[in-house]
Amino acid sequence: MTLEIPHEPHSAFHAGEQAAQERVGVRSTLAHWGEKAIRPFFLEQHQSFFCQLPFVVASARDQEGLPWLTLLADSMGFIHSPDNTHLYLATHPIKGDALEKAFTKGAEVGLVGIELSTRRRNRTNGRIEAHDEDGITFIVSQSYGNCPQYISERDWRYVDVDESQTSVTHHQSLTARMKDWISSADTLFLASGHPDKSDPTSGVVNKGMDASHRGGAPGFVTILNDNKLVIPDYSGNNFFNTLGNLLLDPSIGLLFIDFENGSLLQLTGRAGIDWESEEIQKHPGALRLLTITIDKIVQLDGVLPLRWYLPEGIKGGLRVSNKTVESNEVTSFELVSSLGEKLPTFRAGQHLPIQLSLADKTPLLERSYSLSNSPRNDHYRISVKRESRGLGSSHLHETIQVGNIIQAKKPNGDFLLKFPTRPVVLISAGIGVTPLMSMLYEALSFNSTPSVHFFYGARNGEHAPLLTEIRNLQEKHNKVNLSVFFSQPNEHDRLNQDYDKQGRITAHAIQQQLTNLDADFYLCGPTSFLNELISGLETLGATKEQIHYEHF
Repeated sequence: MTLEIPHEPHSAFHAGEQAAQERVGVRSTLAHWGEKAIRPFFLEQHQSFFCQLPFVVASARDQEGLPWLTLLADSMGFIHSPDNTHLYLATHPIKGDALEKAFTKGAEVGLVGIELSTRRRNRTNGRIEAHDEDGITFIVSQSYGNCPQYISERDWRYVDVDESQTSVTHHQSLTARMKDWISSADTLFLASGHPDKSDPTSGVVNKGMDASHRGGAPGFVTILNDNKLVIPDYSGNNFFNTLGNLLLDPSIGLLFIDFENGSLLQLTGRAGIDWESEEIQKHPGALRLLTITIDKIVQLDGVLPLRWYLPEGIKGGLRVSNKTVESNEVTSFELVSSLGEKLPTFRAGQHLPIQLSLADKTPLLERSYSLSNSPRNDHYRISVKRESRGLGSSHLHETIQVGNIIQAKKPNGDFLLKFPTRPVVLISAGIGVTPLMSMLYEALSFNSTPSVHFFYGARNGEHAPLLTEIRNLQEKHNKVNLSVFFSQPNEHDRLNQDYDKQGRITAHAIQQQLTNLDADFYLCGPTSFLNELISGLETLGATKEQIHYEHF
């Protein structure tokens, strides 16, 4: 495809990303708010997030210009953020790493900070501003959060590395062990870059680097032969950072981690993008495919000071005690202990990691869904939107019935309701209502909550899950104020006056309903919805500390 995209001088997306967005019809949606979602600095919560991590994944180019990824790890606190544009990493790649000599001054670098135990992640790219024998200083160019989709939850622990048990080997093609490693992987990372403007003094073309996460059920990566892999591309935030880079430069790096043994498998090669062939249908849930031709491989065994392990599941699993259709696309599942035991407690806003068995002898499919009921209930409830190509949601809607057992882990997540001492403002779009529903119940359980304002956004009454339940709570509690926005109300909605305003929720509309902005705001919805609202609220005077959000 040709990249004939008009230059947008203020766009946060380069020509390749714009071309990919245009290719799938989302360019107009993203054009006006990319710069709000992608910032040239770290939000305070992202600064603190990086500083608490025991490792980051980093992408860069070696001395031959080939892209690779590595994992930089050290003791807790090895990452320090002196201000909102810098990270200092008190470590270096290990000897023999494909990027051992890459992190020099001026090098373009992409980072993924990922906390597997809570499924949080943040992506950033920039360059190395300085390096010394103790570590490297990174200065940010772009920073933005990512949703927890496709992240397999793991806990971790430190170990002492026995160097006599480590090794570094170089290969040109996949060995039998590597194939076993890749075919059992549920997590990988990709490195890609794009040509930037030439340095006017040297004529050298700089290449900005990105690092990104990919995940799926074990076996989601297909091995075609000793030098070729196929990676499915699932639905995401539609930024197309990786695919946009690959349209301009097909070189790519891959990183697989042996979580149990602390080993790394680094690959570099070239990628092709399959946008619409029939092959895509052979990969359930995939929207596109990446075909990777491998050129070089570095295998580092036992080198990491970290080991990961899967968290314990809820003993006996969860039994479906009730199944309720909430709207055209959303169904709720009430879950209780299959053994009749008390369930682990959860906090309002958290999600429930579950494992689904789609077929015999196939790996369990891991998905996480926000809990939508009160933390004070003796059961869990998840309210699941059926996605057209979603394996997990389709299986739940079509196959799971009352009485079935679902394997699950303990609730997790850090999108949490603070102890309310000032008004609570809940703002949802679509299925983003689910964690806010739980927050509504919890806020009403505190006498300290002065008031709750719920701004509910949906397409129309046929696509308005849990709205009746919210209205019932409004009738019982005079401290609840509900404002319903339908972007495309139907005739039934108009006749019955089932909504308050037509259109989408905006910061101005929120300001009209509140006497002042001295409140705590909780937002959940698509990335575009969040960034427009966050920007609008901050413009009106709300501080970053007042605004809490989660996107899907």
